[in-house]
Amino acid sequence: MTAVKKAAPKKKAIDDNQLIELYMNQVLQNNAEPKNVFVFCQENKIVESDFYAFYGSIEALKKDIWVKFFENVKNTIENDENYLSYSNKNKLLTLYFSLFEILTLNRSYVVFALKEDKNMLKNLQQLKDFRNHFKSFILDMIDTQSSEEDFKVNKIAKPLYVEGAWVEFLFLMKFWLDDTSKGFEKTDMMIEKAVKATFDVLDTTPIDSLIDLGKFVWKEKFN
Repeated sequence: MTAVKKAAPKKKAIDDNQLIELYMNQVLQNNAEPKNVFVFCQENKIVESDFYAFYGSIEALKKDIWVKFFENVKNTIENDENYLSYSNKNKLLTLYFSLFEILTLNRSYVVFALKEDKNMLKNLQQLKDFRNHFKSFILDMIDTQSSEEDFKVNKIAKPLYVEGAWVEFLFLMKFWLDDTSKGFEKTDMMIEKAVKATFDVLDTTPIDSLIDLGKFVWKEKFN
């Protein structure tokens, strides 16, 4: 009697999240990027066509890692039923604290990704799509102002405010990368001071907050 052959189980298709997880683990274990898609797929036993179903290159995958960081934060924030009632100041604080929470969860990768090349501008190329999502979020935040004090933003050009928030975030991220304090508590302090100074600039008496921020930066960087 001929034995009945069982059909081989179908291999579960890989998705973009699994590709990202494999990539992040590989670069951290090897302290280096894979040389190309072929090498990455060979080392992780992936069919190349499965990779290309999601990304056209390693660079595209690297950019999507940052987009997923932001999408994770955005979803968390939007699920907070109290968020829409926050002032823009508290919304910005929530965004920054949430972003640095997820960056801290992935700190080893973020440090590798942003310090891999001595050319900082080259490293920041992977943040291009993240930057677009960030700026869009800030613009939406301005357009859904919820308190009287938020209308101060209308005194300056929106693009200037949005671009300023992005520059502020990059500054905070650089501070966080260099922060060696327990639980990155100094970064938390810097976030609060930076956001306070930002919104005081929209007020009539910003000087005290700017001086306070300047003293803090000087103490942390030069003492």
